[in-house]
Parts: sequence; C-alpha cells; structure tokens
Amino acid sequence: MSLTLTALKDVPLVREGDDLCALVLAGLETNRLALAEGDTLVLAQKIVSKSEGRFRRLSDITPTPQAIALATETDKDPRLVQAILDESTEVVRKRRGVLVVRHRLGLTMAQAGIDQSNVEGADDRLLLLPRDPDASATRLRESILAQTGKAVGIVIADSFGRPFRNGTTGIAIGAAGIQSFIDRRGDTDLFGRVLKVSTIAHADEIAAAASLLMGQADEGLPIVHLRGPVLRGDSPAADLIRPAAEDLFL
Repeated sequence: MSLTLTALKDVPLVREGDDLCALVLAGLETNRLALAEGDTLVLAQKIVSKSEGRFRRLSDITPTPQAIALATETDKDPRLVQAILDESTEVVRKRRGVLVVRHRLGLTMAQAGIDQSNVEGADDRLLLLPRDPDASATRLRESILAQTGKAVGIVIADSFGRPFRNGTTGIAIGAAGIQSFIDRRGDTDLFGRVLKVSTIAHADEIAAAASLLMGQADEGLPIVHLRGPVLRGDSPAADLIRPAAEDLFL
C-alpha cells in the first residue's frame, strides 16, 4: 500500500472570479500529471475563498458596542472584531490577543478563520472562509468530472489550532467524493475485540498530509494531488463537526 502526494508548482495567484477547475487542470498539465479515476485533490482554503470573492475591508466596517468592548478585552482592532462576530454564532473564549468563536459553519476556531496572510492588495483587506465549503468542493468535483470524465475526491484544507496542543495543522473544512468521517465502531481489532469508540477523521488526515507540502508561509503551493488509499463516499466535511451539546470542552 502506498500514498503519493504532489504539490503543483507554478500555480498563479488566484483572484476573484477565477475558474478553479481550469486552474487545477492547467496545473496538472504543467506538472505533467495525468488525472486518474479515484485521485484526490486538496486545495488550500485561501484560493477557494479568493475565487469566490470572500473579501471585506476594515475601512468599510463600523464596529458595534459589543465589538468595541471585545476589542478592548482582546487588544484587537474593533473593526476586525466586528468582522469576526459577523461570521460567528458564539464567543467561546477570549483573552488578550485571542478571540475564539463558534463559526456559523459550526467550526470552533480563532478569529472565525479570518486572515490577512497571503492576501494581496490593501493592508485593510480581510479574507473570510467560503460561505459553504462542502458546496464549493462539490461544484469543483462536478466541473472536473464534466471536463475530464474522471470522478475525483476534493478536500478544502485550512490551518487549524487545537485545544491543549501547540501549533496548527491542516484540517478539512470542505469535501466531496470521499468519506470524510469513518465510523469503525462494531469492527474488530487484530485480536477480535469489538471496537467501541473508534471513529476516524479521514478528511482531516488527508488535509494534514497535504499541508506538509502546502506549508504555512510563502511556499505558494495551494494545490496538492494525492493518489492512494482514500475511502470514497459522500460524507461531507460537515460530518466532522461535533455537536456543541456533545463537546466536553465548550
């Protein structure tokens, strides 16, 4: 059993309105990779958000009293805090320099995933997460299938911090054509014992593997081609989100 990951070189900077399918297929051709049935493509969240025009400008944002109060507590720009609140349903944790929220997509994360790194243009430009990352992944998968005849898996990956762990790692915020969440409960181990709690964040594992090549800074490698043992299916990345009522840490 083997797994091969290849980061596509020379992918141009993505701008609003760009056709991601055309970009991916051109990148595969440039890198002399022939797409095969069952391959998986991992895309950095930033290029998906950029293509969908998920931008805001700080200069266009008027903070509310709640945002101003939170900004004082966290030592952040009140306009940025307002943008975070606009993308969120709940403030989970706050302290100086940190604002963790429950994103409207269900993700619990710092700053609602809003970022300015690797965002060209004015210094006050913010980049938000896609409105519906699973839908974005599905559209791309369908476009690739229509143009190539190949059914592939799509994962949209983002960098994510975790409770009680330093550093970030890649996770899946969108997926299509794969089994994002695998429930092994009821299966047996090597000694015939029945598994009682074993569930697998399959799409997150794919995203983390791809992030080894994508990097976190100026690598400029936002698309990774993966060939290997990925479980096909129709389980979106949203299946990975634990309901708040079941989360012991919220």
